[in-house]
Amino acid sequence: MNNILFQRATVFLDDRFLTNASVHIADGRIQTVSDQPVDAPGATVIDLADDYLVPGLIDLQLYGGSQLFLNEIPTPDTVRHIFDTHNRNGTTTLLPTIHSTSLDVMQQAMDAVQVVRAENPMGVPGIHIEGPYFNPIKRGAHSAAFVRVPDEAELNTLFSRNADIIRILTLAPEMLPPARLQQLFDLKHPNTRLSLGHSNATYRQATDALNTGQIPLATHLYNAMRGYESREPGVVGAIFDHPTVCTSLVADGYHCDPATIRIAHRLLGDRLFLISDALFAAPPGVDGPRPTFTLGEFVVHYATDPNGPGRYMNDEGKLAGSALTLIDCVRVCVEKAGLPLTDALRKATSIPADVAGLGDQIGRVQAGYAARLVRLDKALNVQAVWQ
Repeated sequence: MNNILFQRATVFLDDRFLTNASVHIADGRIQTVSDQPVDAPGATVIDLADDYLVPGLIDLQLYGGSQLFLNEIPTPDTVRHIFDTHNRNGTTTLLPTIHSTSLDVMQQAMDAVQVVRAENPMGVPGIHIEGPYFNPIKRGAHSAAFVRVPDEAELNTLFSRNADIIRILTLAPEMLPPARLQQLFDLKHPNTRLSLGHSNATYRQATDALNTGQIPLATHLYNAMRGYESREPGVVGAIFDHPTVCTSLVADGYHCDPATIRIAHRLLGDRLFLISDALFAAPPGVDGPRPTFTLGEFVVHYATDPNGPGRYMNDEGKLAGSALTLIDCVRVCVEKAGLPLTDALRKATSIPADVAGLGDQIGRVQAGYAARLVRLDKALNVQAVWQ
């Protein structure tokens, strides 16, 4: 992307759209965004015919591409495959995610992401380690064989190399003794954001954990966490009541009813962001998604749905993950939950960019930002991706 001039674009500017706009790209950066004619000698001109031009989407939790799964084959090729699959459908930055497993596999996955980050630092800036330090009561589809409380040696080993590759680590803080939790706080890299998830904490326990200032996030709101009740607000109540915590949400039509998406948006606003939670996904032009998957006791099957994208279920009948990409979540927010398009797009671009600590480089169509851009038609279908 050396020298391009987009014309007649409807540009998403984080809180509004700029119509009939021109966007000049040079040297991999956005140079100009204007609703006036732009002079760009030598630029390749692309007429967007009023289609949307939006930042590349940013997905901070997903496990596989169309065929390969990080837990199964924790190699650089798998990471590249995951990126390529989701990139075809508009996700230009993502955190490959590994679910509860052995320490050895966790470190293999970290090493693999480190290799790909060196090749594609804006596309794959790190890894999301989801578990295994969970409350077994709220393990969801995670393997019971791996859910555990870490000992001192395990934490020392986990952070002994490539610690800065861990962008998000999801855990249930009530399961770690205070000394072990403090050890984790001390060992983690400053780039690592801890996230409260798969937790059966009470409202008080969850609030105390969030108030430490060391846990700024929560993982997939409503799912695998103690729910809201009148006498015990639980983890959900603690998230709603906290002044600063940000939380992800899986807007696939299965993890959350559209009404709960709308309620969360009303209460949390820009502290809510979208994740695909995709085990496998099949954007247009890609074979899949994979119909079945077995890894030890972790067995999932793809369940089709004539009215939606389908989802993955395990042998216990538990929801194990989605089968979509992030733009599908944006469509669910707009078409089923009734969110304004600007709000839905922000939850898939600038907000996750800020959460990942990259909000000054990606996630916005703004001069100086990396040129990671997506063309959407008015039905929110991806027409082209540039980066």
